[in-house]
Amino acid sequence: MTKPRSMRSYETIVSRDEGVLVSDLLTSVARLIDVPSVSRNEGAIADFVEDALRAISGLSVERIGDNVVARTENTQKARIVLGGHLDTVVASGNERAVIDGDTCSGCGATDMKGGLAVMLALAGAQLPSPLDVTYVFYACEEIARVESGLSAIAERRPELLVGDVAVLLEPTGGVLEAGCQGVLRATITLGGVRAHSARPWEGSNAIHRLGAILKVIGTFAERTPVLEGCEYHETLQAVHVGGGVATNVVPDEASVTVSFRFAPDRSPADAECEVLGTFGPWLDTDLGDHLEIDEIAPAAPPALDNAALSFLVEASGRAPRAKLGWTDVAFFAERGIPAANFGPGNPALAHGPFEKVERAELDFSYGALRALLTRGI
Repeated sequence: MTKPRSMRSYETIVSRDEGVLVSDLLTSVARLIDVPSVSRNEGAIADFVEDALRAISGLSVERIGDNVVARTENTQKARIVLGGHLDTVVASGNERAVIDGDTCSGCGATDMKGGLAVMLALAGAQLPSPLDVTYVFYACEEIARVESGLSAIAERRPELLVGDVAVLLEPTGGVLEAGCQGVLRATITLGGVRAHSARPWEGSNAIHRLGAILKVIGTFAERTPVLEGCEYHETLQAVHVGGGVATNVVPDEASVTVSFRFAPDRSPADAECEVLGTFGPWLDTDLGDHLEIDEIAPAAPPALDNAALSFLVEASGRAPRAKLGWTDVAFFAERGIPAANFGPGNPALAHGPFEKVERAELDFSYGALRALLTRGI
């Protein structure tokens, strides 16, 4: 078994074996941060990325809306897809990039302009590789799944997303995060009977009835299945509550939106059955209670038996871990393409005011992926 390597030792190995690592990745991240790209406003950064890719020889570049796809077409036997989203959440006083020593901070530094910088560097390196490579830069990942740029590409040019394996450069701290959990959102609406708040016994308070539902959520038995050595952790959470008519009226309707994060050993249909089975006994149809499924996004299996993903595990020198959130790894898994998350940045900093990425993280992710592209699968 290969001895685990620290981040620095693997960086040194890559430098010796693959040539000098890119030294200006931090500057590249700063330039990307300084192009604002809040979801649905990715035009400027798509222009930036498209211009950079068109300047690289040997790439076929196509723009679809604010999504940019670049591909090598060397008719190799296998193709790897590297993907990253262009959008960020709204800035929180961190609109502009700040470089301090070997750290770059700013909106999207972690999620995921560090990953985009690595993708651009790999494309620009023009590596001799036994693989063909597809680089996918897409819009609207941070909002509703129905708006995802990947879906727009799949609708218009599905052949551009075909590959033998896919790696999303989401922030993982250089650890391979296997698969992803699925997510189901549902709204539970409870009925009641209106009455004056001075005489509540004349009615039925729908908000008070939510207490039983919230207790069910609070006592939900969270599963932690282990798949291919990765422990997933299912959760059921109340994420929004609504209700009330006026301060002097007993409300006749209240609702709670729940989020169920489910492990890859469940299908979307399994997840729906779990939610319906959990809350069904507490719904009174005579009062108008009902449950509506708002959205279901499937989970993705770990796929650690894939040679490329196994190589990244070895390269990281650390055991893979389960992806507890949902990512577009599931998009590729739905299409029969093994996929995982692997990129620079601490995921715990994503979406916050202190997003940052370190030079060592960028160089390490770049080095591991460069080694994979050079080696092949």
